[in-house]
Amino acid sequence: MATPHQPTNPAPAAGGYPQPPANSAPMPGGYAPHAPDGHAAPGGYAAPAPGGYAAPPPGGHAGPVPAGQAGTGPVYFVPPTTCRACGGQAVAYTKVRAHVGFLVVMRFEHLDGPFCRTCGLSVVRQMTTRALMLGWWGPLSLVIFNPFTLLWNLRAHLTYRKLPPCPPAPGRVQLEPGLPVLKRPQAYAALIPLAWAIWVVTQIVAHA
Repeated sequence: MATPHQPTNPAPAAGGYPQPPANSAPMPGGYAPHAPDGHAAPGGYAAPAPGGYAAPPPGGHAGPVPAGQAGTGPVYFVPPTTCRACGGQAVAYTKVRAHVGFLVVMRFEHLDGPFCRTCGLSVVRQMTTRALMLGWWGPLSLVIFNPFTLLWNLRAHLTYRKLPPCPPAPGRVQLEPGLPVLKRPQAYAALIPLAWAIWVVTQIVAHA
């Protein structure tokens, strides 16, 4: 009697997916074999498709993996640990600001750290003097922006004063702190717009 013909492909299991041969080895990485429609067999994930797509998570979708970035995590900004001016070791990462205002034209300036104690105090004194000279010549600058700038620099001044003194790196020099702000004649240019503002207010009150 003739032997019945055996099909070359195994019969589909429940759900319509074919079962792998009994002596077949698992695919590298522990992925289940692909079904004919491109989906994974029940109980496993589909192997990465050509073109650089990663295996999708359960209930999710995978996107293309950029070349050279597979397996990399998020990139975080790490601030420098030495003074940007002299290379000193004891530093603080604080921003110093200056403001220039003339009528309706305004400019906001800033200089980022890190700075050591000596260089930080030098930058604070220079930027604060600039704000005291040029930051009062507009109505919004006089009332809002320049006072905020001076308060910000006062905070930066206190931060740098708390640092211990440190020497510069070999072959580099520290910034010259110079005179304190209140001992610089340029700082008293603020008295001109301040006197003008007081005069305007007194005139308004007197005529009211």
